[in-house]
Amino acid sequence: MEEFFTWSALGTYAGATLAVTLITQLIKGIGWIERIPTRITSYIVALVVLIAAAAVAGELNWSTAGLAFINAVVVSLAANGAFDGVTAARATKE
Repeated sequence: MEEFFTWSALGTYAGATLAVTLITQLIKGIGWIERIPTRITSYIVALVVLIAAAAVAGELNWSTAGLAFINAVVVSLAANGAFDGVTAARATKE
C-alpha cells in the first residue's frame, strides 16, 4: 500500500465516509468553523470530497454533481453516526 487514500477510494461509500469523519473531527473546533453545527460541516466536507473525487476521476458532469448533493447526505449521516457510535462505546467502557 503506497498511499492511505486514493481518489478512486474516496469515490466509494466507505472511503468517503472515513475521510469525512476524519476531516470533520479535525476541523470542527477551528475558529469560525466552530460556530457551524457539526452536521452541516460534515455535509459540506462530504460534498467537497465527492465532487473532488469525481472531478479527479474524470467523471464529473451535471448528473454526477447533482447526485453528489444527495450522496453527501448519506455519507455525512454515516460519518456522524460512526463517530457517535465510537464515542458512545468508549463512554460505556469508562
